[in-house]
Amino acid sequence: MLRLGVLPEGYIYPKEQRAVRDLLRKRGQLVRQRTANLLSIQNLVTHNTGSSISASRIKRLSAEEVEGILTDADVALAVKANLSVMRSLQAEIATLERVVKERVKLRPAFRHLLSVSGIGEILALTIMLETGDIGRFPAVGNFASYCRCVGSEKLSNGKRKGSGNTKNGNKYLSWAFVEAANFAVRFNPVIRRFYQRKKAKTHRVVAIKAVAHKLARACYHVMRDEVPFEVSRAFA
Repeated sequence: MLRLGVLPEGYIYPKEQRAVRDLLRKRGQLVRQRTANLLSIQNLVTHNTGSSISASRIKRLSAEEVEGILTDADVALAVKANLSVMRSLQAEIATLERVVKERVKLRPAFRHLLSVSGIGEILALTIMLETGDIGRFPAVGNFASYCRCVGSEKLSNGKRKGSGNTKNGNKYLSWAFVEAANFAVRFNPVIRRFYQRKKAKTHRVVAIKAVAHKLARACYHVMRDEVPFEVSRAFA
């Protein structure tokens, strides 16, 4: 395989950028923990009052409001504990974001990521730091596969013989493009129509993943060719 030049090579991430990349990974971990606490509050309120509460209202709740909503003192204490942890996590997330923005800026090859629907500064930095050298991906399909945006299956003579390892690829890029897809569906009418067509044929998770796949392919060309995003070409 070495003599024929078909031995695959591993990619060694530049040492000087690893610490900042890991800061963004830590931010993602804290965001998931914050969301878990928020969902816990929603469940406690629903189970004990029979009515739902929005995430935006939870973020504004005071201790007095919690006691007014929940008559049981023990349940109210549990919710206040979740609120305290959630707000502490939010403060740490804000600190990490500020430090990351001070440490690293979008390199010229990645500056057009901000033109992609659903991608803001933090997601753009995540994609840049997790991707590394875009030249290491010979084709757009390789990048989409690395982002876990395509199906994993084993083929032989054109026939499906089983599924592959769905954990191959970069889980942080997978998360970033799913996040971008959710934002894009909310704020871009062209992408929303594409999502709605997919959702009508299947369920929501598959439809969002289809949007994430489209965004990943578009970002490959945006990074490789250093051109701005064109929604009409990506979601024709």
